Amino acid sequence: MSKYKIALLDGDGIGPEIMVEAVKVLKLVEARNPGVEFELIHSPFGASAYFECGDPFPEKTRQICDEADAILKGPIGLSHEESKKIPVDKQPERGALLPLRRRYNTYANFRPVFLPQGLAHFSPLKKEIIGNGIDIMIIRELVGGLYFGEKQTGVTPDGVRFVREMLEYDEVQIRRIAKVAFDTAMKRKKVLHNIHKSNVLKSSVLWNDVMEEVAKDYPEVKVIHILVDAAATYLCLNPGQFDVMVMENMFGDILSDQGGGILGSLGLMPSACVGDKKAYYEPSHGSAPDIAGKNIANPYSMIGSVAMMLEMSFGMDKEAKNVWHAMQSVFAQGYSTPDLSKPGAGVKMIDTSSFGNLVVEELRKLPV
Repeated sequence: MSKYKIALLDGDGIGPEIMVEAVKVLKLVEARNPGVEFELIHSPFGASAYFECGDPFPEKTRQICDEADAILKGPIGLSHEESKKIPVDKQPERGALLPLRRRYNTYANFRPVFLPQGLAHFSPLKKEIIGNGIDIMIIRELVGGLYFGEKQTGVTPDGVRFVREMLEYDEVQIRRIAKVAFDTAMKRKKVLHNIHKSNVLKSSVLWNDVMEEVAKDYPEVKVIHILVDAAATYLCLNPGQFDVMVMENMFGDILSDQGGGILGSLGLMPSACVGDKKAYYEPSHGSAPDIAGKNIANPYSMIGSVAMMLEMSFGMDKEAKNVWHAMQSVFAQGYSTPDLSKPGAGVKMIDTSSFGNLVVEELRKLPV
């Protein structure tokens, strides 16, 4: 019997709603696999945790995460106005998300940008651009760069307010994410796009130097260097040229959201955040407080994060593929969530819980 302890961080906004659908899938996977047992432990995290406990990443949650075999995290955050009710350093992203990444050194962020040809109608891109669908793996360095550098705010002697934030990388950080990217490219098409801004940023000069050093160990991989602004353009004009893309923290944050845009919704963007000893899995999108409680959020990204967890943390590759297939089968039958289609688009519109139920139905049909 393989027993896995999973910390469930429901998060804020739509987080608890889409976590419910992820749990449905986990419970079915457990039932379908007699040799597997999941211990699911909910714990507060994010703005909801701050209002409940006075800390967006409470000590009891830290302990549960420390003991877990993997972490499944819902989106966090509030609207701009609601965020003002929380001290700046305790706001969810600064007070919970970055400390989570730092605590477990989850330096490798995998964000699949995937839309099969049969679902290409969800993309806002023209048919001649979308071609045979989209299949890109964005690999983002997650614990370095501007987000984790030293920060300072103050007022000059002349009374001018200022902010100073440091962008720092060292060769060790770059080399380890480079190896992850090259290893991933070797398992796919052996093409790696290295995204940088070396014409302006010296951090990108070092980044490129280390990438080229690591590339010597992977002679089968074709490396294509491309400026980040050009990459953003080509994601819209010719996404089919990309297979694996690797980039530093902030570039990855921005381009992966653009990836959700070319799919048609960030609701189609799951992710895995992997360190050497622990990983957590989460939707790439935010908490969408404007639609929270309406049962209309797309849970695909949350359930997709479960599929990534099954494969990457538990070695359940076949069940992971089954979960992906089940979700795509729901869409292939003409169903759609509101983020992907407008009323009158000729689709069968379904809500959050209905999507989860249909995924479970499809998964039951598939062989273990």
